[in-house]
Amino acid sequence: MAPRFYAPAAEKAGDAVDLPEDEAGHLTRVLRLTAGAPVRIFNGRGQEFDAVVETAAKGRVRVRIGSAHPAPHDPRVAVTLAQAVLKGDKMDDVVRDAVMMGVAAVQPIVTARTEVSLAALARARRRARWERIAIAAAKQCGRATVPPILEPRAFTVTVAALGRLTLPGPGLMFVEPATAEGAQTLGELAAAPPRETTVVIGPEGGWEAEELDRAAAVCRLVTLGSRTLRADAMAIVALAALYAVWKEY
Repeated sequence: MAPRFYAPAAEKAGDAVDLPEDEAGHLTRVLRLTAGAPVRIFNGRGQEFDAVVETAAKGRVRVRIGSAHPAPHDPRVAVTLAQAVLKGDKMDDVVRDAVMMGVAAVQPIVTARTEVSLAALARARRRARWERIAIAAAKQCGRATVPPILEPRAFTVTVAALGRLTLPGPGLMFVEPATAEGAQTLGELAAAPPRETTVVIGPEGGWEAEELDRAAAVCRLVTLGSRTLRADAMAIVALAALYAVWKEY
């Protein structure tokens, strides 16, 4: 299989487009490809094409788009992962895995027990970092869609936004066994998958009681059983379980 590259400007066969700087560097410095090399490009919006490198100079690579190439289908259920920001590089891993699983978007959230503030996230340009990770994950797993990494926001703002949605069952909030009173199991969810939903995953230290009360008014509380999972594992386990219930596999 030809090497894959992200080219957001790619639209149709016959066009010549420049690769983003990071992608150009990967092509020239890492893979050492030159003019005439066959490649595969995707635009992050679900389209993929065969292409040929036209020019490959330091800092700039131009490719000529060829015929469209069938891309893997994204899941039928458009899932927005609302993930409480985790410590260190754990959030990087969650973003990477969620993109490979097929989420439609990632919404970083700051909860009462999140150990970083919105201001600190902005100063560290964490969103830009997660966007780069999303692109790399899409390249690795074969997706032609790069899900957006939304602007981080407070948990209360996310809950308020879910409360304004008119879709049935707009949110699924996963809770720990010790706080699972009134929560449903996956087996109790409706058999018919929704068109879209938001999956809400908490931070290290779990949810506070007030957050559970707020969310219960607009989300269905869901538990994965009697085991307590690590915060950085919860998203991938929850997504895999949901996709299995919805017969994506």
